[in-house]
Amino acid sequence: MLRTWIEETVEHVGETVCVKGWIHRMRQMGDKLVFVDLRDGSGLIQVVFYKPELSEEVQTTVDQFKTESVLEITGIVKQRGAKQVNPDMQTGTIELAAQSVVILAKAKNPPFQIDQDTSGINEEVRMKYRYLDLRSERLQRNIRLRSKWVQACREYLFKNRFTEIETPLLTKATPEGSRDFVVPSRLQPGKFFALPQSPQQYKQLLMTAGFERYFQTARALRDEDPRADRGFEHTQVDIEMSFVERDDVMNMVEGMVIEASEKLGFTIAQKPFPRITYKESMEKYGADKFDMRTEEQKAAGILAYAWVIDFPFFEKDEKSGKWTFTHNPFSAPLPEFLEDHLAGRNIENILTSQYDLVCNGYESGGGSIRAHDPAVLKATYQNMGYGEEEIQGSVGHMLEAFEYGAPPHGGIALGVERNLMNLTQETALREVVAFPMTSTGNTSVMDAPDPLSKQALIDLHLEVKNG
Repeated sequence: MLRTWIEETVEHVGETVCVKGWIHRMRQMGDKLVFVDLRDGSGLIQVVFYKPELSEEVQTTVDQFKTESVLEITGIVKQRGAKQVNPDMQTGTIELAAQSVVILAKAKNPPFQIDQDTSGINEEVRMKYRYLDLRSERLQRNIRLRSKWVQACREYLFKNRFTEIETPLLTKATPEGSRDFVVPSRLQPGKFFALPQSPQQYKQLLMTAGFERYFQTARALRDEDPRADRGFEHTQVDIEMSFVERDDVMNMVEGMVIEASEKLGFTIAQKPFPRITYKESMEKYGADKFDMRTEEQKAAGILAYAWVIDFPFFEKDEKSGKWTFTHNPFSAPLPEFLEDHLAGRNIENILTSQYDLVCNGYESGGGSIRAHDPAVLKATYQNMGYGEEEIQGSVGHMLEAFEYGAPPHGGIALGVERNLMNLTQETALREVVAFPMTSTGNTSVMDAPDPLSKQALIDLHLEVKNG
């Protein structure tokens, strides 16, 4: 018999159906009656096993039930009496009178209660048994909401003539703000690939290639200390557009965020989103990311978005004393600062075309209009003290590409995890990621990082020294 999703059983009253899922809870009422709440990806259903009406084989099977075991149950969907209706359950108006059952997989006693909120469980235990943690109602809801939000963004972008294109994971180490994860090359001893901190350069090359509107849900990796809202790896809805000015990109992204949020039933505090300069945000909030909600709006899960614009392009590096970029070296200065930028003067006052989207105290996305003129990109590196050889080694391929006719372009990256933290009101990234890192930088379930074998080190031309 074809399997029926649990949420669909309410449409089959009086019919025989087959459901499959996990034992969420069990209750035994004397020797004759056993109630099982069965769970699948769509919801819960109450299954009734009335032993006197079941075969001896089925009765024996029922006696072997344990929580979290996987069952296949065939039975008749019956309407509950008015007094038995459970308004807190999606299928609370019906129940399944079991006729037959098969145990598809037996389960050991889990190390923690899955039918309760697991947020208070020790982090190491949760990460070790993450596949069990993910069965909990809260994480099931969070991860499925994540999928729906990404789908809504993707559908919006397709409607607006964007093309989804994947970019490489093995690439070149370039300065983009954080430390790179590197991969040793077996075929070229002493050389290394870098894992991308973002697809920044590739998406600009796609604009040069004439694709005009690009996006992908991109994986990005940064070797920086894990925090509650930041990990080694994250996913971003990555967007780039040709023939645009700053407002064009911001308006397109604002439309996407509004459509995706409201499609999922969320309320936005203010539309269009307020636009605040970096200077104003620092004076008013003391930070460039802030929460504009009232206490009532916080309790109601309202989303308060705003744009922050007009950022300083450069800041002094405390260690070297040299200028470095505040956000992205591939950004363009605001038009009124272009001459100063090219001349390398008034560097401390140059403002960039960077724009950040903030929501409920988090940075939800960031982007800029890019430098598509090779002279402008080269001037950025010159202002940071790079010599000609260093510039060519870092971005020489970009400078050359732009000499073949690069259109004006700009884009943004929206952090999937940050946006889901806002939608779910979670305060830690691990609550919206299927298999997050621990706070000490270890993987969930699998024990990594771990040492390589001696032969693997030889193949990669590596030597590990003590300390």
